[in-house]
Amino acid sequence: MTEPITDAPAASISIDRSRSAIVTGASSGIGRATALQLAENGWRVFAVARRADRLESLVEEAASYDGVVVPLAADVTDATAVESVREAVERAGGADSLLNIAGGALGTDTVGAGSVDDWEWMFQVNVIGTLRVTQAFLPMLRDSGKGTVLNLTSTAGVVAYEGGGGYNAAKHGAHGLTGALRLEEAEHNIRVVEVLPGMVHTEEFSVKRLRGNQEAADNVYAGVEKPLTAEDVADVCFYAVSLPHHVNLDQIVMRPVAQAAQHKVIRGAGA
Repeated sequence: MTEPITDAPAASISIDRSRSAIVTGASSGIGRATALQLAENGWRVFAVARRADRLESLVEEAASYDGVVVPLAADVTDATAVESVREAVERAGGADSLLNIAGGALGTDTVGAGSVDDWEWMFQVNVIGTLRVTQAFLPMLRDSGKGTVLNLTSTAGVVAYEGGGGYNAAKHGAHGLTGALRLEEAEHNIRVVEVLPGMVHTEEFSVKRLRGNQEAADNVYAGVEKPLTAEDVADVCFYAVSLPHHVNLDQIVMRPVAQAAQHKVIRGAGA
């Protein structure tokens, strides 16, 4: 059943309860918010993340929504786990959309002092994980006739900054992967969307990057009146995949107003 979304623009999106999506990184932050947004609007969501307990709480939170959340605990960097996810989705009837949201940063070292282990982890989760999941589901998306892949990258994937070398390199990799995928899959009627957020304040991203140092993580956002939230980014992801299929939002760069550019952030008193 399809019904219009209240207050949506005229050219717009609709609630379509026949839609199904795989969402990676669904245990927290942007991934979790996106899974909830889709489920609230009637989608069946295959929620993929490592932490099974967090997925169960996601299912509970979405219990009253029009859609349904199917929890699939898996690490996107593990080939066997990704294949198990693909098999589970196939048994459940498949999906027409894939939202690669899993990712992360580790460390703020300079390139000269950077940890190779940190860099390898960032490449595994941001690039190789995205590759594994995308390769696993491309045949299914092609068969759907109207497939969508949405990759969440970052403004760090198009603009470098000091102390961000490893994350810059990984997100540049994801950005390049996404551009090539769009060119290659257009003939299969797969639209490929890239969402590139700037400063987003979530409960875990900076804390993980700074190895559990909550004070240092708080300082990242100090004095910034309104950084983006996970829900802000989820709104954009939902909108992009819910538009009529012939509309492809190739690249969506989004930042808070206070972040005019990667190097310019307006901070208030006390920052």
